[in-house]
Amino acid sequence: MNFTDFWYVVALSEQLTHKTVLARTVLDEWLAIFRDSQGNPVALQDRCLHRNSRLSAGKLLSCNLQCPYHGWQYDSSGKVVNVPAEGANKCAGVSRQAKSYATQEQDGYVYVCLGSPAAEPFAMPHYRSSGWLTARVINRFNNTVTNCAENFIDIPHTASVHPGIFRNAKQQQLQMTVNRSEGKVSATYHQETNNLGWFSWFLNPHAEEISHIDRFCMPNVTSVEYGMGRSRHCFITSQSIPETSSTTLVYTDVTFNYGIWNRLASPFVRWTAQKIIAQDIVALQRQQETIEKYGEHFTHTPADTIHVFVESIRDAIAQGKDPCQLPDKSVEVTFWV
Repeated sequence: MNFTDFWYVVALSEQLTHKTVLARTVLDEWLAIFRDSQGNPVALQDRCLHRNSRLSAGKLLSCNLQCPYHGWQYDSSGKVVNVPAEGANKCAGVSRQAKSYATQEQDGYVYVCLGSPAAEPFAMPHYRSSGWLTARVINRFNNTVTNCAENFIDIPHTASVHPGIFRNAKQQQLQMTVNRSEGKVSATYHQETNNLGWFSWFLNPHAEEISHIDRFCMPNVTSVEYGMGRSRHCFITSQSIPETSSTTLVYTDVTFNYGIWNRLASPFVRWTAQKIIAQDIVALQRQQETIEKYGEHFTHTPADTIHVFVESIRDAIAQGKDPCQLPDKSVEVTFWV
């Protein structure tokens, strides 16, 4: 198993029109993304076979991708179908093939797999389900997928990085049960009732116990689920796309069901999500700068158990191993926030 054997988001469906060519980077591979004559997404290596120009800077002619340098044209399979300098019909029987990759489209996202797909793309929770709305935001982080994913399912940092807006430092005791199994990690929290920041009065007005589960799904997806009372439920799901070894493009869905308050709450949900993410971008930038200077040496506490499990899965894939072969583990943790 390798990181190339998974699906990665390269665009929103709405970004990829029939006239658009998008330049994307996944795992240091340059890609040119466009749609074929049937509307299906296509991913070619962003390199013209002729003189090594960038295909993504070209344009579509009858659904063929034309290189901007000498006009070579490629069809949806990557085959060269027109070389202007050779005149008409000179490509017949000539085998010139650009590298292409598998694509899928699901839940309003366009996906690419650079290798042999190990599974289907992650299904976004309740996307376009009745009674649910989704706020979708895109952000770039100067850090690795591992550190981004860990940040997105890390409670202790929230009181320091997002004081007020998300949590405040109250030294409240919490318990969590952390499980690792089948390439996934989950943390189920117990006795959590409040400390949800500015909107606690709306999200959990009666201070009932919150149903809160954080999940990691290999190799790059985190999903945070909150159930608050009888009519407040939300998922915060992030797909961290490895562009390079130290830059990660993150697509985040906040999908929520607040009953009759959905439409009114929608702009506040989007604003709050982007505000919190902007603070995390700064925190992770500082972390990456320090790692580049001193190396990646972490000191773990019991509250970091979820991070240890995530790292074990990511490390296994990096070594070409199947994380599903790691032994199942379950740990009970007490911590304060």
